Amino acid sequence: MSDIPNLYFSSLINRLQKVQDTQVDAINAAAEICAKAILDDKLVFTFGTGHGSFAAMEMYPRTGTVTGFRPIVESSMISFHRVIGDGGARQYRFIHSQEGYGDAILASHDTLAGDVMLIFSHSGLNAVTLDIAVGAKAKGMKLIGVTSLPHSSVTPSRHSSGKRLFEIADVVIDTGVPVGDAEIEIDNMSGKTGATSTSIAIAIGHAINSATAAHIVAAGGDPFLMQSPNTTDKEAATVQNNKNYAELARRLKLR
Repeated sequence: MSDIPNLYFSSLINRLQKVQDTQVDAINAAAEICAKAILDDKLVFTFGTGHGSFAAMEMYPRTGTVTGFRPIVESSMISFHRVIGDGGARQYRFIHSQEGYGDAILASHDTLAGDVMLIFSHSGLNAVTLDIAVGAKAKGMKLIGVTSLPHSSVTPSRHSSGKRLFEIADVVIDTGVPVGDAEIEIDNMSGKTGATSTSIAIAIGHAINSATAAHIVAAGGDPFLMQSPNTTDKEAATVQNNKNYAELARRLKLR
């Protein structure tokens, strides 16, 4: 029993190491796309359903993140923590499989040609995710996909396009997480435990965000980084964050 935490942490570390060894070029390519859009006064929209939404939400306004990232957070597909009852897990499973719902979500946001869509999806095959991906491409947006190639490549699409996220995206970043996500086996236990996809997706997201900041600075721009007010320098952080919010408002007025 005492070895299980070590086994899990080793698994997660190994997964992250593989991402570092194999995906840095793709992460830098994604960051270049994001930085160009932000320098051009465009936005980088981030999207995910279920646990993929956690990574999307981490992109802004988290401490250290770049103003210009714009999460799309659909409450019907993230607030199923009660599991049973109103807004439960069964409703979420139904909604994220309904083709056309993603079109309605995309239509509710001022996305423009030249913007970027960054989608986090472990499986990369469900209907709403593909609605967003296909719709973004149709609008002239660059598409970045953070997904699991081991999982998605062996599982058919659940969208009328017949495509999966990795088959549509301009840049694909592979989490490397195995089919089914969880990967720790325990004697006398049916099934596996120890999911890693969320932690890895969030780490990839912050790597993209950080590299985007570097590209913006290298081009002579200001990334308008969010600051933590939970320090002894709360006043300075608040002043900076107010500048960041004003910058976001300026961008939104250009829509």
